[in-house]
Amino acid sequence: MKLDTPSQTLKDPFSLPGPKGKFLAGNAIDFGKNPLFFLTQCAKEYGEIVPIHLGQRKAVVVTNPKYVEYLLKDREVFVKPEALKSMRSLLGQGLLTSEGETWFHQRRLAQPVFHQKRIGGYADVMVDYTEIMLAHWKDGETKNIQAEMMRLTFNIVMKTLFSSDVTEEQARDVSEAMHVSADWMLKQRRSFITFPESFPTPSNLHYKNAIDRLNKQVYQIIKQRRASGEDPGDLLSMMMNARDEDDGSQMSDKQLRDEITTLIFAGHETTANTLAWTWMLLSQYPEAQAKLQQEVKQVLGDRPPTFADLPALSYTSAIVKETMRLYPVVWNIIAETSRECEMGDYRIGADWTVISSPWVMHRSEAYFEQAELFKPERWEGDFEKKLPNGVYTPFGGGPRTCIGKSFALMEAALLLVAIAQKFEISLVPNQTIIPQATITLQPKNSIQVVLKQRD
Repeated sequence: MKLDTPSQTLKDPFSLPGPKGKFLAGNAIDFGKNPLFFLTQCAKEYGEIVPIHLGQRKAVVVTNPKYVEYLLKDREVFVKPEALKSMRSLLGQGLLTSEGETWFHQRRLAQPVFHQKRIGGYADVMVDYTEIMLAHWKDGETKNIQAEMMRLTFNIVMKTLFSSDVTEEQARDVSEAMHVSADWMLKQRRSFITFPESFPTPSNLHYKNAIDRLNKQVYQIIKQRRASGEDPGDLLSMMMNARDEDDGSQMSDKQLRDEITTLIFAGHETTANTLAWTWMLLSQYPEAQAKLQQEVKQVLGDRPPTFADLPALSYTSAIVKETMRLYPVVWNIIAETSRECEMGDYRIGADWTVISSPWVMHRSEAYFEQAELFKPERWEGDFEKKLPNGVYTPFGGGPRTCIGKSFALMEAALLLVAIAQKFEISLVPNQTIIPQATITLQPKNSIQVVLKQRD
């Protein structure tokens, strides 16, 4: 969508109707208070391109799939937002935060590490760690299923990254840094007035101390691995051995540190929340949980799932896809324009913010019949292929499609099946579960479930 249309024929999006803002703050307070509701109302009331102000900054919310596809594909026009810079103390110049040539170089080095055949070797680790967790579960117990899934996926990502090199102290410091960082970033996003990270507020100092401990532990792990010369086949060794095809370069310790922290941060919380939402939905739709159990018995019998079983677990896959439709962990896609561009008949200015929301797109009746209902069966056949590009984007799209997509889908399916084999999970009655749009989409409080051991 280049600016090849005569400028006088292009319209200004701010000539369109949009939600009324407040003095100075614009729509920022309403957006920050309840972003899911705000974005949903924008789409329902104003259409495919909605002008808003975030403070004094111009922004548009887009729901036309062609506009969303353009946003995802053109990484030269649509660059990562300024807000991501607040994550650089934690994530450095990893794939989530880097831009331009730095991003391209890192992506090219990391891409082979996540080839499906290579990550398939981690299936046994995922199932083994799930069975360790299940051995401690008891019939009739009540569990916070989100917390259980967070611990499980954290243990898995640490094992697949570092094999057996990690001490209890190192794992504790890494885990704490992730929790402290997530809390700090949420406070930053919600605060209308924020202090610079360098300003010594109690919150900033707590965050800095957590990052310092994280850096100490991660660099120590890298140093020990380089000194040992060992190659246990984990993700760290794969990234260490990755070599750029063009110039032969490899990742520095700093690059390794940044990608490691990015993988831990993005790799365990996203899958954990997806699984928490999945168990909530399966409890609310017992016929779907029964159908899952039927598939598990038919494909696996009593043996544990393996990587080779995944193609036969088609209903399991449909459950994961449908959960990611209704509760996309990445609920919001935000970019800033590096220069003027056009979307349809509209001129988008340079240095504007462009917002697309998978939460909104995935619940559109224009593309999903009975969109508010949990219907895994909708993913049978070639339904996904028939959707327009830009409609279903749980992993983003275009050149920035999540590099860990195959890993995440494999992990979600294997963990779901391994748990379903041994336990039926039902919600504790009369609890209110509210989705909270933080860095990821997660339950505001918790999801309490009751375990029933299968015979």
